Amino acid sequence: MGLSKDQLRTSLDAIAATEPLVAAAVARVGYPEPRIREPGYETLLRTIVGQQVSVAAAASIWNKLAAGLGDLTRPEIVAAASDETLRAAGLSRQKASYARSLAEEVSNGRLDLTALPADDEEAIAQLVRVKGIGRWSAEIYLLFAEGRVDIWPAGDLAVQIEIGRIMGHAERPSEKLTRAIAEPWRPHRGAAAILAWHHYKAEMEVI
Repeated sequence: MGLSKDQLRTSLDAIAATEPLVAAAVARVGYPEPRIREPGYETLLRTIVGQQVSVAAAASIWNKLAAGLGDLTRPEIVAAASDETLRAAGLSRQKASYARSLAEEVSNGRLDLTALPADDEEAIAQLVRVKGIGRWSAEIYLLFAEGRVDIWPAGDLAVQIEIGRIMGHAERPSEKLTRAIAEPWRPHRGAAAILAWHHYKAEMEVI
């Protein structure tokens, strides 16, 4: 499960104690709500379905997949599905191959989502071996589904934008700089990422 409300507060308070700009951001927008997903195959499949489409489009595709295939918690069902069935639900040819790749990796035991390495980088390396799962998707899974406290998705555009704003940068920092900015925040960077998304949403609501 993802980081709890208490974990978010504890981590953000720890960062804020040494970084006044983060303390000011928390004072400005408040503590973020938890972002929690169920660990396991279904959440990763949802991640693939949702890549580069709107939330509404992803929900529509998911519902069509469920209607056509039934129980989407069982990877062997997607692994056995035809391209025509997956495409009829709204998956592109590429996403259909990604969904089948994930299903095959899990159903044949090459990817055991109940026993990912404790080391974050090793866990990311295992996840990105699956076709269609990039570093960002792996990081989001580990943060939201496993609640790993120090995951830092520095390649996320909203994280870059908001960390830049919070830290007073005139321009959006690069992924490399975003990663460097957060080094002093270990081992609490996951909460900082969730604060960044919360800050981004709050800023958008003000505009």
